[in-house]
Amino acid sequence: MYVAIDDTDSREGMCTSYLLAKMIAEMPYDLIGLPRLVRLNPAVPWKTRGNGALTMRVGIGGGSPRTIGGHDGDDIVFFPRLKKEVDADEVVDLFLPLIEEHQQPGSNPGFVVSRTKPPQSFYWKGVRDILEIEEVETMLDDMGAVRHGIGDGRGIIGAACGMAWRPRDRSLEMLAYRDIVRWGSERTLSISSVERMDALYPSTFNNIELRWRKVAISPSTPCPVLLGVRGDDLDDLLEARKVLEGEEPAMWLTFLSNQGSDDHIIEDASELLPDRSYRLRMTVSSQAIENKGGFVIIRSTHLGQEMDCAAYEPSKEFREVLRALRPGDEIEAFGELRDSPRTLNLEKLRVLSVADVNVKKGNPRCPRCGKAAKSVGKDAGYRCRHCSVHIPEDEVPMEREARILIPGWYEPPVCARRHLSKPLCRMGLYQPLDFV
Repeated sequence: MYVAIDDTDSREGMCTSYLLAKMIAEMPYDLIGLPRLVRLNPAVPWKTRGNGALTMRVGIGGGSPRTIGGHDGDDIVFFPRLKKEVDADEVVDLFLPLIEEHQQPGSNPGFVVSRTKPPQSFYWKGVRDILEIEEVETMLDDMGAVRHGIGDGRGIIGAACGMAWRPRDRSLEMLAYRDIVRWGSERTLSISSVERMDALYPSTFNNIELRWRKVAISPSTPCPVLLGVRGDDLDDLLEARKVLEGEEPAMWLTFLSNQGSDDHIIEDASELLPDRSYRLRMTVSSQAIENKGGFVIIRSTHLGQEMDCAAYEPSKEFREVLRALRPGDEIEAFGELRDSPRTLNLEKLRVLSVADVNVKKGNPRCPRCGKAAKSVGKDAGYRCRHCSVHIPEDEVPMEREARILIPGWYEPPVCARRHLSKPLCRMGLYQPLDFV
């Protein structure tokens, strides 16, 4: 039986993955396959934090069990195949009270139980688009699924779309949870142990920003999560957790996930709608514009339409890539399209080619007295203050700018990356140069 939940958390606390882990640790059923943490459209306006739905399959398991977690000294295991199905109403009666108990103020949990998965198309709609609840409820009713919504029930959308995921690309995440008495207090985690883990297990990713020694695996919110390590190899991930030193977790569990997949990115879009994420080929049309608050904008053209692309202060040196762009440069921009002001918030960038750019060698010299002339206004040329000789703009000596930017892929530092954004290391790529 497939089980999915979504939207039990809030910005103030709780975590839906913690609730699923607690359900798994305490349930009388077997876990069939790995539980799943499925991130959906990161641009939806009403998301809490990571917009993640949680799913699992339960029943009577067959085959050799595998340890993927622990709780109160006991192992949490999964079985590779289903041997016997369990009753859907029994599953609902067991789990629904737990979901209601952990609902956070302002959240709208959704709970779905089904013998079969929804069509895969609902995952792609959920990760790239915005769905109406009526469409999802109709689909679930047609397939005989059991659904429960609390509040306005919007979490049913995420639960159904998460259940519909069939991995095209997948990663793993080991999540460790704190003892409830520590929730809201400062976390303790050895930075040097994170550095060791990062070096010993290169199949893990997005662990730490080494130049600043800034840890990315531990959140700063008052939620139950102590840390989360992502990777591509289950054996490596289970060993990597043993290297970490600090606060002892009360529970831990490993999830299959679509994180780091770029599944949310729409390519070759015929129409650009806000609250979605795109990959756009663009021609830069202006130099970088600096704004208050530390964010940088580059104006570019896509299919004849001009659009601003923005990098914000948390992206740190990634903004230097925008500052190094010049009109005529060709780029591929990955990011979320914001409605007002209409801006593409960049997640990563590929520089396809850099243009030859001519710049002034400096203020021209007066041909009569040899002294430096002064500008008389934009595109109005220069005038010698001593001789009043006018030098037209098109006669000003120019030279080719020495470009520092090299074609290739560029991404923000680890701590500024989105859950779904595919890091360059998972693409087998590296930045051609670093900005420090």
